[in-house]
Amino acid sequence: MKVYSIYILNKAGGLIYQNDVNPGLNRLSANDYLVLAGTLHGVHAIAAKVTPTINGKEVATNEYPNNQNAILLASGKLQDSNSNKSGLQSIETDLFNLYIFQTLTGIKFILITSPNPVVHNLQQINREVANKGELNKQYAQANEIFKHLYIIYSDYVMKDPFYSLDMPIKSSLFDTKVKEIV
Repeated sequence: MKVYSIYILNKAGGLIYQNDVNPGLNRLSANDYLVLAGTLHGVHAIAAKVTPTINGKEVATNEYPNNQNAILLASGKLQDSNSNKSGLQSIETDLFNLYIFQTLTGIKFILITSPNPVVHNLQQINREVANKGELNKQYAQANEIFKHLYIIYSDYVMKDPFYSLDMPIKSSLFDTKVKEIV
């Protein structure tokens, strides 16, 4: 999986970090990046609203692998590091894959990667079975990248005494660490 771009959006949908990791990509204007961020934020919010909820229903604790959160899940409050369990999580196209990780505080990490070449070059193989396995593999890889991004975001942005919350990230050390991850 090759990473094309990384974006970080604040809880209001404002673009606070943008890094086109792949140098071969066409650059967008600053306004286009802001429009892209706002659109992704809006689509994510709409997808979260149309996702069926579990409010008002009794939930059996054996339905969830993490039984200690079953009561919180039944109340509709998700207590997980990725609070993006309802809403847009990924998009697969022939040209790119897009993954979204939302923290409990509402910060969204967006990763745009290369499409899975194995899935798109299948001839006579059962596409349904292959798609599911390969997409799960790429989704797991994206989650690992998100985990590392979140750690360096916490260490190099949030612990910076000169950083103002929800403002653009201008840390060269953070940029360096992002490039090391990718």
